[in-house]
Amino acid sequence: MELRERKRFGALIDAMPGKLVLADGTTFSGTCFGAQRDLGDPVVGEIVFNTSMFGYQEILTDPSYAGQVMCFTCPHIGNVGCNSEDVESSRVYTEGIIIRDLPRVVSNFRAQQSLPEYLYNNGIMGLAGIDTRALVTHLRTYGAQMGVIACGEKLNVDDMVSVARQQGSMEGKDYVKAVSCKTAYQWNELPWSLAHSNKRPGNPQLAFEQLWSRPHVVALDCGIKYNILRLLVEVGFRVTVVPATATAEEILAQKPDGVFLSNGPGDPATLGYIVRAVRGVFGKVPIFGICLGHQILGQVVGGRTYKLKFGHRGGNHPVKYMPTGKVEITVQNHGFAVDPASLPSDVRISHVNLNDNTVEGLEIPHARAFCVQYHPEASPGPHDANYLFRKFFEEVVGYRDGSQRMSM
Repeated sequence: MELRERKRFGALIDAMPGKLVLADGTTFSGTCFGAQRDLGDPVVGEIVFNTSMFGYQEILTDPSYAGQVMCFTCPHIGNVGCNSEDVESSRVYTEGIIIRDLPRVVSNFRAQQSLPEYLYNNGIMGLAGIDTRALVTHLRTYGAQMGVIACGEKLNVDDMVSVARQQGSMEGKDYVKAVSCKTAYQWNELPWSLAHSNKRPGNPQLAFEQLWSRPHVVALDCGIKYNILRLLVEVGFRVTVVPATATAEEILAQKPDGVFLSNGPGDPATLGYIVRAVRGVFGKVPIFGICLGHQILGQVVGGRTYKLKFGHRGGNHPVKYMPTGKVEITVQNHGFAVDPASLPSDVRISHVNLNDNTVEGLEIPHARAFCVQYHPEASPGPHDANYLFRKFFEEVVGYRDGSQRMSM
């Protein structure tokens, strides 16, 4: 198959008109695709936007987007189709998607189906043909808010507004319990590469004997992405994933050399049960948190979180590492942040967002703990921050060997 071969898949487009209605009454009209849903079973969620230019399948399957409807700002969403490999979890977690134009032809040698087919097979509806720039401008001006998408020739906008307003806000909502695993499991899959093939090889896996002698990390699954787990294994860890509801005693019973706090959806202020569990292991083993894990660790040390006006979602956000002034281009996906004024004096703000000066990283040297608000695992996005996994590995090995570390 030629690298640039263009594929035609069944579009599964009913050409049925649809509407997006925001809680404030703002209405956008377009065409539905994927799984068709009418006002009897509409798509409901917080309407947010993502500025990434690629990796839409990874975004759709990121559990951190549970409870949200994603508007993509890039105009070419769907042009490379979808496949069974470029996923970050077991299913699609976004409630629905919004795009400007829907490509009718897929151009990618790895594509197995079109975006409409992929959404249809996962029971997800999309809305195309709306002015996404106008929608993003509205969200930036008035803030992210709840919205409703439905298909139909005659939709009652007032009814849709009422449904959207009944959802309240993302504040106060715990989605972690819905996306977390139910039982603990081992992970031994490594990252993949296309360097020596025109198609993605099967993910290499390490044998159990190879893993047993490695430092053991327990990963708290608040909605963890596959590529985070792959990079933890690649850097040198043996990884056990446990549910977000695990207690401190259950985590310590795994005899971890380190604990990882994952990304996840919803309001971090609702996760008191996780904060209590992490407090029970804080200072006993090294801890590394990403995204929601950063917000949890911030609360563990006494900080508070707050909701951002429209959040940070995309693959091009500049973050400065304060001790050196080095700037990283990062992947971001969050609607909440840690309040710097609420942090105690023994917690260092290590990273700052250059777009709005929000906190992007914390270091707690005396507890061998650190965290970042952004996503260093680069799925999708740049690889600038991959070094953080190596830093965590060195911190854990230093803890096991009794040496002093905690430096970037």
